[in-house]
Amino acid sequence: MVADPTRVSPEQRQATLSRCLELAIEGETYEFTTMDPEFAAQARQERDGAAEAEFKAQVAESQDHVAIFRKAASNFGLLTPIEQHHAERYGIAIQALQGGGQLGDAGEAVGGKWICRICSMIYDPAQGDPDSGIAPGTAFGAIPADWACPICGTSKANFIPYKEPKLVSV
Repeated sequence: MVADPTRVSPEQRQATLSRCLELAIEGETYEFTTMDPEFAAQARQERDGAAEAEFKAQVAESQDHVAIFRKAASNFGLLTPIEQHHAERYGIAIQALQGGGQLGDAGEAVGGKWICRICSMIYDPAQGDPDSGIAPGTAFGAIPADWACPICGTSKANFIPYKEPKLVSV
């Protein structure tokens, strides 16, 4: 329970969302590994074919839910650098509006990172994209051409080298 939601930091918010997803995964896993198989066994023992079929269907559905929740948890992890990037750009935009210059980008790309022009997802080669079969340590150029952004689904072609936002003098 949060007493004052306006005082929750982005990190606390993400930790709470991550924990909720972990609990959802635990619940669904319990359903398909323990609860539904036990119910199905009981139905089989009672020779209730319809109930047994229903519990077997519930096992499959719970397995699907676990996969969905795992993907959501992974996506929440990808959102932190996106939100940080946006916050940095907004801060520099405020400075620009106050007459301090113009919003721009640093001249050099940051350590092999690439950013999606559609959703701002930042591909970091140190992390890779294990959910898509891209191992940590994989350079962006080594990613297959048919790879898609794990957040918005756009193609690899919509990524550009990531440059830190910066205030540029006019």
